Amino acid sequence: MIWTVAASLLGLMALSIPVGIVLFILGIGVGEFYSAFPLLRGLGQVVWSSSSSSTLIAVPLFVLLGEILVRGGVAARTYAALDKWLSWLPGGLIHANIATATMFSATSGSSVATAATVATVAMPQAEKLKYDPKLFSGAIAAGGKLGILIPPSINLIVYGFLTETSIPQLFSAGLVPGILMALAFVVVTALICKARPALGGPSRSFTWGERLRSLVQLVPIIILFVVVIGSIYAGWATPTESAAIGVVIAALIAITLGNGLGLATIAEALHGTIRISAMIMLVIAGAYFLNFAMTSAGLGRALTELLENTGLSPLGTLLLVVLLYLILGFFIETLSLMVATIPIIVPIIAGLGYDKVWFGVLMIVLIEMALITPPVGLNLFVVQSARAKGSMNEVILGVIPFVLVMLCMVALLIAVPGLALWLPSIL
Repeated sequence: MIWTVAASLLGLMALSIPVGIVLFILGIGVGEFYSAFPLLRGLGQVVWSSSSSSTLIAVPLFVLLGEILVRGGVAARTYAALDKWLSWLPGGLIHANIATATMFSATSGSSVATAATVATVAMPQAEKLKYDPKLFSGAIAAGGKLGILIPPSINLIVYGFLTETSIPQLFSAGLVPGILMALAFVVVTALICKARPALGGPSRSFTWGERLRSLVQLVPIIILFVVVIGSIYAGWATPTESAAIGVVIAALIAITLGNGLGLATIAEALHGTIRISAMIMLVIAGAYFLNFAMTSAGLGRALTELLENTGLSPLGTLLLVVLLYLILGFFIETLSLMVATIPIIVPIIAGLGYDKVWFGVLMIVLIEMALITPPVGLNLFVVQSARAKGSMNEVILGVIPFVLVMLCMVALLIAVPGLALWLPSIL
């Protein structure tokens, strides 16, 4: 049954059927062929119970927050400000790509939206200043994927909801690894461009007066992050309430420092929010029904026995799970990979004595690679579409150094769990 379900999942997704529909089809199939009970009769109750949690209200609110910043023209001004602070480093404007992606990751929670925003703003500059397209594009794709690790993260909210884990603890656990990866991206880029200057672009210097004047574009984004995350940790607001506060602040930033919020801009932001939120909710509902069917049919028990019969130690089992995510990440999109595997994998990992908060961060880092590895890396397609020319191979080659950094982060998290657990322990 295990191999049948896995093969069916890959086969149906290869047919380009929407992921949420695939999960429902698999759930119905498991119920019909592997269960003696009419599981389909429980479909309505399962869909309702998976969709009625107040925790999930945070998802469309965080999506709307990011949409307002993107549609309101804040991205271009943020990018220009970071250019003044970072372009003196070897690699020049590439560091502004990474820094802008990091800042927007700390506000929108969506990796694809972050990559699309930075790519739209940065690509004209790359052509104007004659940057090598590989590393420049790769930095945008890799920087964009920080959106699902640095809080507020939609994927961490989904993980917390599916595993009944504290979302504030997950947010704080992802902060240090996320910032460290962003810094590592900057360091690796600088080293590469120092060794091979042709891969970067011209280093540019700005006066301190220009830099200080540009802070007016950066400070509001930092304030937004501090208010949204700080209100959660201070106990003043739940993640859902802080998301609503963030939407109001984002609107004020767009009105005062961006292009304003006209009716057309608001309509575009709401349309984008509805489209993304509907996709997420369909996937969550489908995953819940598939989990219900697999649990009723005994798949979870069968997989547990399969892993126990391998005779591996807890660390060996963890490394096997890491390898599984690395392989599946080549073929399955990020959110789909999460919701399809969490109900099965997380109970096994928790049973081995590992912390669910720590494993949540490790899982996010692993599935982040699915965003920038072919053949289904969404960020690769987003950046390539923004380039509108050249080969996808250039973007793929450009992300290789950043994938290596992420593999190092996986090893570091396994060797030093406190990297993720230190901040939750003191908050």
